[in-house]
Amino acid sequence: MMRAIVQEPESNRLIIGEAAAPDPSYGELLIEVKATALNRADLLQKRGFYPPPSGASPILGLEMAGTVLEGAGSWKPGDRVMALLPGGGYAERVRIPVGMAMPIPKGLSFAEAAGIPEVFLTAYLNLFQLGGLQAGQTVLVHAGASGVGTAAIQLAKSAGCDVIATAGSADKLDACLKLGADATIDYKEGPFLPKVLEATAGRGVDVIMDFVGASYWEQNLSALALDGKLIVIGLLGGAKATEVNLSQLIARRLQIIGTSLRTLPPDRKEALTAEFKERFLPLFASGSIRPVIDSEWNWSQAEEAHAYMESNRNIGKIILTIL
Repeated sequence: MMRAIVQEPESNRLIIGEAAAPDPSYGELLIEVKATALNRADLLQKRGFYPPPSGASPILGLEMAGTVLEGAGSWKPGDRVMALLPGGGYAERVRIPVGMAMPIPKGLSFAEAAGIPEVFLTAYLNLFQLGGLQAGQTVLVHAGASGVGTAAIQLAKSAGCDVIATAGSADKLDACLKLGADATIDYKEGPFLPKVLEATAGRGVDVIMDFVGASYWEQNLSALALDGKLIVIGLLGGAKATEVNLSQLIARRLQIIGTSLRTLPPDRKEALTAEFKERFLPLFASGSIRPVIDSEWNWSQAEEAHAYMESNRNIGKIILTIL
C-alpha cells in the first residue's frame, strides 16, 4: 500500500488516504513522486465526467516529477525523471513505460519539472504535429496565461512564429507579453476577431489553439487565414455550435481538428515524447524555455488547490508537492 489523494465517499473532498502501490512490469520504471500538477481534466474526473483510459490508475494526476526507485533500460535508481501520465500522479509512487520518461533538465526543481509534461506535450502535439506550425506563421492561443497557453507561447516563439494570445485580465495579458506574445487581446472587452484581423493586417492566423469551443466557433473560423487550422482541445464555452457555415471550410480550405492527449494510444504518446525531447528539452536547460509556475501547495491542500484552479486566477501551473 501507499499514500495517495483519494475522495471521501460522501463529500467527494480530496484527502490523503491509501491506495494499492503500483507493480511495474518489464520495461517500466517505478518512480517515487516528489511533485505533481493540477490540470482541468482533474476537476472533471473528480466530478465523474472524465474517466481515465482503460487500464490506467483511477487516482488523479496527469503528470509528475520524481526519482527512479526501480530502473529499466538506461534508467537507474536515483535518476531524476518527469513524465506524462494517464492517471496516478496524486500518489507517492507511479509506474511508467521507459519510453515516457524524460530527464529533468539541470537547474530545475521537482516542482518546476512537474509543470512541464502535460502542458508542453499538449502544446507540442497541437501546434506542430496537428497544426503543422512553421517558422514565419502566426498562431492564436486562447487562454494564453493558462498552463498550456504559457507553454504554447514559448514553443511557438522558439520556432520562429508570431503569437497572438487572449486572456481575461491585465496581469494575464502582461504575463503573455513577457513570455514573448507579439499581441494580446482581453476577451472580456468584446469580440476578439476584429483585433486578430487588425494584428494580422486582415490576413488571419494559420493555427488556433482553442479551449473554449462553441461560443468561439464563428469568430475562430473567421480569424483563420487561407489553409488555416482550428485545433479544438477544450469546451469551456460549450460543446454545440448553433450554426456551421461549411462554405467557409471549402472556400478557404480550412481544417477543424479535435484532439485529446490523454486518450492517445501509448505508442503515439511515446513517439510524441521522443520528438519533444529531441527538439525542445535542451532549451529548458539553457533557460530559453521555462515552466511557468503559479503556486505550490502541499498535497494535503489538494482540495483547496482545486478550488483555486476553479476560480481561474492562476497564471501557469498549480503544483502539488508530495511529502
